[in-house]
Amino acid sequence: MTAPVIKKTAPQGSAVAAWLYSPRVLSVVIWLLLWQLVVTILQPELLPAPTAVFESLWQHAVRGDLVSQLAVTLRRLVIAFSLALLLGMVLGLAMGHFKRLNDWLDSILTLMLNIPALVTIILCLMWLGLNEVAAVTAVVMNKLPNMAAIFREGAKAVNRELLEVAKVYRLPASKALFKVYLPQLAPYFLAAARTGQALVWKIVLVVELLGCSSGVGFKLSVFFQMFDITSILAYTLAFVAIIYSFESFILRPWERRINRWQQC
Repeated sequence: MTAPVIKKTAPQGSAVAAWLYSPRVLSVVIWLLLWQLVVTILQPELLPAPTAVFESLWQHAVRGDLVSQLAVTLRRLVIAFSLALLLGMVLGLAMGHFKRLNDWLDSILTLMLNIPALVTIILCLMWLGLNEVAAVTAVVMNKLPNMAAIFREGAKAVNRELLEVAKVYRLPASKALFKVYLPQLAPYFLAAARTGQALVWKIVLVVELLGCSSGVGFKLSVFFQMFDITSILAYTLAFVAIIYSFESFILRPWERRINRWQQC
């Protein structure tokens, strides 16, 4: 008769302590302490204390304007990001697989990659007007070339021999697509998503600041005119927290899954 196996689990308190003393948490604490130290040197009007910023954040949240403006900006961000990712993927994969198409569009793609974002934003607002379509189009036009360039490289890096093996073994097209082709593109999809979310939200704020009457960017413009630095930092903190959560709870776990697949 064998002795029962007892599984040892770490106490919940130790897990919490490990998280509290992790470099990510400690770096934030150190950053807040440095912020508070700088506040004692500068005037509060130029750089408000962290406590004042968090208090302002709470007040805006209670009044409801923070939540409503964040919702507007996030809606624009999701729509623009999804369109840029989808169109960039289709264009990039087509250019990567068809040399003649790549020869025709390569110069145009290079040109679009080097046009300043501000120029594209201004032109879209002038051509389409100060409306929702112009705001989303400006963001898509700024990010689409970068997405296409990433997916083009991904298409070129696909292992053709694996696709030939799938054909030899008469693997169904759907299975070959999801089991052979798309997994090879996963790292490039992740790279496009990561660079996209890092830049798209900045472009969205600029578009809102220049040509929208709602959203976080619009509110930042209002606070700028009022010289309300505390509210600017409060809105910025809330928006960055959302973007960081997307990075931490969606992109990083996905990256770990991709790394495990590549090691197999």
